[in-house]
Amino acid sequence: MDLSEAAERISRKFELQKVKIDPSEVEKKLRTLVEDFGVNLSEAEKTVSENIARDHNLAAVPAQSSEMREIGSLLPGEWVTVEGKVVGTAKPASAAIRQSGIITDTSGAIQFTAWERANAPLLEEGKWYRIESVVVDEYRGMPKLNFHKGTTITEIEKEAPVMPQMTKVADLRPGVASVKVKVVQEWEARHERILQTGIVGDESGTIKFTIWKEEDMERLEPGMVYNIFYATVDEYQGRLSITLNGAKCFPDEEAEITVGTGAATIKGVIVNVGPGSGLVRRCPVEGCNRVLSKRNYCPVHDVQDNFRNDIRIKGVLDDGTTARNILMQKDVVEAVTGLALDEAVSISQEGPLGLDDVFCRIRDAVMGRYFACSGSDLGDTFLVKDCTLLTFDKDRHTELLNQIGGELNAE
Repeated sequence: MDLSEAAERISRKFELQKVKIDPSEVEKKLRTLVEDFGVNLSEAEKTVSENIARDHNLAAVPAQSSEMREIGSLLPGEWVTVEGKVVGTAKPASAAIRQSGIITDTSGAIQFTAWERANAPLLEEGKWYRIESVVVDEYRGMPKLNFHKGTTITEIEKEAPVMPQMTKVADLRPGVASVKVKVVQEWEARHERILQTGIVGDESGTIKFTIWKEEDMERLEPGMVYNIFYATVDEYQGRLSITLNGAKCFPDEEAEITVGTGAATIKGVIVNVGPGSGLVRRCPVEGCNRVLSKRNYCPVHDVQDNFRNDIRIKGVLDDGTTARNILMQKDVVEAVTGLALDEAVSISQEGPLGLDDVFCRIRDAVMGRYFACSGSDLGDTFLVKDCTLLTFDKDRHTELLNQIGGELNAE
């Protein structure tokens, strides 16, 4: 958002209180906060507004007078009035938050947050409200409504169709969206507060999902297709993910989706095969799938002797410029190393080194070799779905040598 637009908006708000503010001076203050101190624009706007109000002995920052706005048209930094239906609420992630949830109208949906200090009434799911003088904030690229002390909330009687529009995974943007997706894979949870995490997708591609532990939250079943209404779409370090707390998830047992890979391909040499690679034992408790310790201990379900065997590679692939963490699962590992899971189990039971023998065989099969890996970029890890060994191409080598020779002769 343009700094000059924000400055004009702040000036207009104070003009309503008979306070004359020079927009150019406001813009200078905004620019200092945004460009010199790295404050996001919406937060900078609030800070500057609060300072101006204090300098002019105003009890509170005046709200900008505005007409009714459709939720689908809201932009960060605006002060607005909206009417909408609450379609979901979630347990607050912080004691400073009184309530959070999702409100929608016929144009779209948006997440809302009511801070404790705002002393706003609790909203009920399924009811319509008129919300006056509410600020549109932004977090990780996602617009949100933040209730403050000056926000007025009134329950209203209204009936209007608010059926959500389904969005393809490839078209998702930060905010609130509804999707029809298949659960492609679930991962081992890396945080005790996570109920489930993994990958969902449709024909256009895949995306990471997370469900945090909350009362009444249920896990998704791998391989099942779900209609998911009002999921929160976050952006972090340029990558999108969806959170299902507060969303409505309905399984569609008759549906089938051929998930598009949305695949990227990276090439390079495997320079490391790290701990956690090789033959691993997973917790057999339904929905867990965590890797057990060497003593068959699951951090959630204690000792599990009736474990399930699996095989994987957690390594690093280097293309000469960037080193990437990669994860290869059973089918890819078997294809790349030539070592089947059953054979790996036999080696671990009969070999003198046990699990270490399996690890060494897998490491020796891939270390120092060049591969083309296709799969999904999950941020800190590249999930490999297909892997091809790259061999020496003498024709390409000759072509490059001839090219270099031609360039030297031209000089």
